[in-house]
Amino acid sequence: MASTNNVTELIITGLFQDPEVQRACFVLFLPVYLTTVVGNGLIIVTVSVSKTLHSPMYFFLGYLSLVEICYSSTVVPKFITDLLAKIKTISLKGCLTQIFFFHFFRVTEILLLVVMAYDCYVAICKPLHYMNIISHQVCNMLVAGSWLGGFIHSIMQVLVTVPLPYCGPNVIDHYFCDLQPLFKLACTDTFVEGIVVLANSGLISVLSLIILVSSYVIILSSLRNHSAEGRHKALSTCASHITAVILFFGPAIFLYMRPSSTFTVDKLVAVFYTVITPMLNPIIYTLRNAEVKIAMRKLWGRRNSRLE
Repeated sequence: MASTNNVTELIITGLFQDPEVQRACFVLFLPVYLTTVVGNGLIIVTVSVSKTLHSPMYFFLGYLSLVEICYSSTVVPKFITDLLAKIKTISLKGCLTQIFFFHFFRVTEILLLVVMAYDCYVAICKPLHYMNIISHQVCNMLVAGSWLGGFIHSIMQVLVTVPLPYCGPNVIDHYFCDLQPLFKLACTDTFVEGIVVLANSGLISVLSLIILVSSYVIILSSLRNHSAEGRHKALSTCASHITAVILFFGPAIFLYMRPSSTFTVDKLVAVFYTVITPMLNPIIYTLRNAEVKIAMRKLWGRRNSRLE
């Protein structure tokens, strides 16, 4: 079917309708977004500058922080500015662009989490072969593969969506553009398209989750053969990874692995993984990591000494 679009501009309903509540959300979420950018940016700078954080784990952490900034910036800035707008609009092309980058960075993050789990597995289960397996070239290939995987996934999602005809209504019942809310505006049956995009997202999520869970089960089982000190250090590292995985996949499983609905709770869960989780990752990866905290203190001390 040829695409016949009478709709060129979409109206977004937003998170809440009450203007007072929207202003309160603006006051709440603006500092959260700024903290996300500053916190993840600080990790990127620290990993790049510090001479003690050149291991593959921190190499991957730096890219994870970059993806967090990009992912959050795909949705949050417009969401925050819309909180002060009476009518929230976005062009159809802008909506499709937001969908592309939202899925691109989200799947890239999933694949980076898998890469970090693999790095953790090799470091703990095969320590003598670690430098040969996780070489600098392999690190670059794993990161490039994560970006490429995200790109291919997102292209597939958008190619399914673009040909659909949109002839009204033009109101998206969400606070940002995503596939299922947009499908409801198409003036044709989107059952097949819905199955395709759900299968695409679901397959990546399920396979990645299986790999992650399997990796950490093997890692935790192998710790019985380590010394108390080695076990404590490994558990500290794994705890950060596992926490990040739970925060990432928990909301995703809730939203995408069940039939579509219009529950307001869906929007609140979406706020958690688009606004809150990207802010928490810097805290998760620095709170229990002495090396990162020491490197940040040195970086801050060096900055202060230059200002004096």
